Amino acid sequence: MTVTVERGGRVTGKQDRSFHPRRARDSYALFLLPGALAFLAVVIVPFLMNTGVSLTDWQGVGSPEWAGLANYRELLDDAEFWESFRHSLFMIVAMAALPTAVGLVLAAALFDYVGKHFGSRTAAVLRACFYLPQVLPIAVAGIVWSWILAPDDGSLNELLQAVGLGSWRQDWLGDPDLALYSVMGVMVWVQLGFPLVVFMAGLQRVDPQLYEAAELDGAGWWRRFAHITLPQIRPEIHVVLTWCTIAALKVFGAVYVLTKGGPGGATNVPSYFSFATFFEKTQVGYGAAISTVLTVIILVLSLVGLRLQTRAQDAEEGLRT
Repeated sequence: MTVTVERGGRVTGKQDRSFHPRRARDSYALFLLPGALAFLAVVIVPFLMNTGVSLTDWQGVGSPEWAGLANYRELLDDAEFWESFRHSLFMIVAMAALPTAVGLVLAAALFDYVGKHFGSRTAAVLRACFYLPQVLPIAVAGIVWSWILAPDDGSLNELLQAVGLGSWRQDWLGDPDLALYSVMGVMVWVQLGFPLVVFMAGLQRVDPQLYEAAELDGAGWWRRFAHITLPQIRPEIHVVLTWCTIAALKVFGAVYVLTKGGPGGATNVPSYFSFATFFEKTQVGYGAAISTVLTVIILVLSLVGLRLQTRAQDAEEGLRT
C-alpha cells in the first residue's frame, strides 16, 4: 500500500502495482502451457503407447498378447537389426561429419573471401544455392536422384558415356556394393546447406577486427580459419553436429524413395527397418520395440550433445572472466 497526498491536503491510498517476480513467473507459465500440452499429446503419449505395444506380441489385428521383454531380447540376437545400425554410422558420416566439415570451409570462404572480393550479394546467392536442397521435399529430391542414378538412361551414366568414361557406368542404386555410398552422396548434397547457413550466421557475430589484426600480422586465409573462425563459432559447431547426427539416425524418406532398404538390405537403416517390420511384415510389437530403442538412443545423444555444449560454453565464459 502506498500513500499519496493530493492537492488540498487530502490523503488517499493506492494499491502498489510494482513488479512481482512470482506473478511474472505465473504469467510466463500460462504462455508455456499450450506448448506443453501439445508436446504431451504429440510426443509423450504416443511414445508411451508405442512402448506399451513393444511389450506385446501383436499382428495389428485382434487382441495383443503380453510378451514382456521378449521383443527386446530378440533384438539383441537380430543380425539385421545390428546391420541397420552399422548403416546408420555411414549416414552419420554423410549427414553430420562431411556436411559439417565442408560447410565450415565453404561458409568461411563465402564470408571471408567471396563477400569481400565479389560483394555480399554474390555470397548470399551462393548461400541460397547451397541451401536449396534443404527446401526441396525429400520425396521430390529422392525421385530426381533416382532418375539421375538410373542404370540404363540415368543422367550420370549418360554423362559418363558422353565424356568417354562409359566403362564407369554402374547400377548405382542396384549394386549392393555401391547403393549405400550412392545414398550417402545424395544425403551429403541434401544436408550441406544447413550447416553452411548456420555457420555463416555465426560468423556475423565474430569481431572483424580479429581478422584485420591477423591479416596485418601476415596470417593467410587458412591460418585465420583455424585460429579465429573455428574457436569463435564453436557453439554453432556443437549445434550442427548434434542436430545432423539426430537427423542421420532417424533418416527415412531418402532410403524409402531411393532404395527401400535394398538391394538385399544394403541400405537398411533402423527407421526403415522398423517401418518394414511394422507395416510390411505386420510384426507390430517387434517393430515398436525397434522404434523405442531408436528413440531412446536419439534422446540420450541429444542430452549428451546439450551437456557438452553447455560445458563448453561454461568453460569459455570462465576463461573470459
